[in-house]
This record gives sequence, C-alpha cells and structure tokens, in this order.
Amino acid sequence: MNKELLQALDELQSTKGISKEVILDAVAKALEKSYEKNFEDETNVEVTADPETGDFHVVQIREVVEKVEDPIGQISLEEAQKSMKNAQVGDTVRVEVKPNNFGRIAAQTARNIIIQKLRDAEREAVYDAYIDRMKEMIIGTVQRTDHNNIYINLGKTEGVITKREQIPNEHLHVGDRVKLYVCDVRVSSRGPQILLSRAHSNLVARLFEQEVPEIADGIVEIYSVSREAGSRTKIAVYSKDPNVDPIGACVGYKGNRVNLIVDELNGEKMDIIIYSENPKEFIANALSPSEVTHVILQEEEKAATVIVPDDQLSLAIGKEGQNVRLAARLTGWKIDIKGEAQYNEDPSAFEPVNKDEAIDIFALPQDKEKETEEGDEAEHA
Repeated sequence: MNKELLQALDELQSTKGISKEVILDAVAKALEKSYEKNFEDETNVEVTADPETGDFHVVQIREVVEKVEDPIGQISLEEAQKSMKNAQVGDTVRVEVKPNNFGRIAAQTARNIIIQKLRDAEREAVYDAYIDRMKEMIIGTVQRTDHNNIYINLGKTEGVITKREQIPNEHLHVGDRVKLYVCDVRVSSRGPQILLSRAHSNLVARLFEQEVPEIADGIVEIYSVSREAGSRTKIAVYSKDPNVDPIGACVGYKGNRVNLIVDELNGEKMDIIIYSENPKEFIANALSPSEVTHVILQEEEKAATVIVPDDQLSLAIGKEGQNVRLAARLTGWKIDIKGEAQYNEDPSAFEPVNKDEAIDIFALPQDKEKETEEGDEAEHA
C-alpha cells in the first residue's frame, strides 16, 4: 500500500501541484481522529507520516509515574527506562503502538483524503481560472433551467444566470450557445460559483469590443453604456483619431457590425451617440433620436433642462420615459424635458443663476473651451 500511495502522491504533485507532504500531513491528522473512533486507548495519540516510505506511526504520549493508575496516559518508571534510560518521574515519553487493523484504516483514510484534496485542487483551479475572467465576456451552453435560474455549461464548471441577470422575455433552451458577462466569482461550500449575466450593460460593451476592431485597438473608446435589457441600450463613444468616425466604426458597412450585436441580444435597440466633454452637447446627443434646441444647466444640482420642438416631446421622453431615463444614466445628469412653446412663453423662467448657461446648442462656437465633466462613470465600460 505504501509504495502505491507514494506513487499516487508523486503523480498528484506533478500533475495537480498538490504537495506530497501536505497530503501526508492531512492523512496523519485524519488518522488521529480515526484512532479515537476505532481504538479504546484513544487519548494522547499522535500519528506521524514518513515521506520517504509512506509509513504511518502511532505513538502514545505518557507521563512517567511511580505507580500507574491510568494505563493509557501513564507509564511506570521501570517500563519507561527500558526505552529511555535517563527517564525520571514526571517526564513525558513517547511510546509507539501498533493497533490491529491500523493499516487498513490508514489506507482507507489516505484514499478519502486524496479524493478530498483532488476536489479542493480542482475547485481552486476553477476559481483561479474564472477570477481572472471577471468583467469579461465568455461563451457557454445552456445546460438546464429551473423557474428562476439558468445553468450554463462552461466546460470544466457550471455558471448560473439568476433571474435578475436574465434578459426579460428571452427564452433560452437547452443546447443554446450564448455570450455572457462574468459578474462575479464566489467561493462556496460546494465550490466556486460563477455568476453570469445577459442583462449587464457591460455585456454590450464587450460585444462592441469584439465586433469593432477600432474599439479593440483603442482608436475608438466607449465612454459609458446605459441599458434596459431586452428593450434598448444607449452607448456613448468617441474617437482618439479625428479621421475615424466613431459612430460609423460601430455601425459598420451597411450596419453589419451593430446588427450582429442586435441579433445576439434578440433585437434589442441600439442608440450609438458621440460623447462630448461639453455636457450640453453630450446631453443633447444622448437624447437622440430627438432634436434639441436648448440645454440649460444647473451645475450645482447636476441637473439640465432641455428644450425640444413641441412635436418632438414624446420622442425625447420616449415610451414610459425610457429615452430620457437612459440619457440621464448615460450622462450622469438629471434631465427635464420641456417643449419650445412653454419655453417661448417665458424664457427667463428657465434661466439659471448664471444666465450665460441658457444657450442654443446649435450655435456653439467651433473652438469652444472644454468644460469640466463630472459625470457619473459608474457604468464605464
């Protein structure tokens, strides 16, 4: 058994990186507990392992006394001096014992410990592999579903999409291959938990990074993403190269790039807008596809009143307020939409403390100075 055990431990050490000494030490500690259950003289016992031979030794720790009252915990001076000539009353001696069937118990215990260590090593390997992939996109296959969760086969392990991370009204079936965002990797008693998402805004960002070479190369950058999964997403982009149109790069020839993303997300609408360091321009762009004539800022409140043509009011606000809600998340500004008729009745009512803030965004000079952008970057890609 010992020769086979050492061969198995050497193989584990080379293939799984599990130290032979660590396993032997774990087996020895387990045998101490096992000894208590299987033998009467269970007290004061130590089990040690020889890493060279794989042998396990059981020793009892006894106190040297003149008169033995506890044969398990005590040893007479005369008996002690047989193995340790200088032993004196009050000393502690270690006496090796060889209980019956201990070899069989040791073999079974070693087997169980090795199995457990293998499981632990595999769990650790899975954790290490996926902790490095947090906030990235991966591909998995739908393995099974229940009323609330969808379980994804990732190859060596399983991930889960909880109900809140699913796209509303998306129906995934067993065997479907899907792209997913790794939200979190947690340690549990049953091993690592890989928490996945189809609804996270960063999934859209990762899809654009995959489909748009200019984003992957860093020429075009994503500033922020605002998403209501299954319905609509707004994504703000800008180009570091004046010769590269960021929207054109994201849309692709005849819309081929953005259409791949829309198809992956089951027809979810995509609004691609240009980010500007000027908050007035950024807010106006974010309210696409509606037209905007004036943007009035209240800097301290981080709030903006936006004036649009009366026939664009419903478009600017969007169904159930979706367009303005997504624009507010995208820019980090509170946005209030007003019609031109209301504005024209009394423009002064909309003026902030600094009247220069009331401007027609289409009259901005081309060489305008950069204004400070303090937008909420919580949804940065």
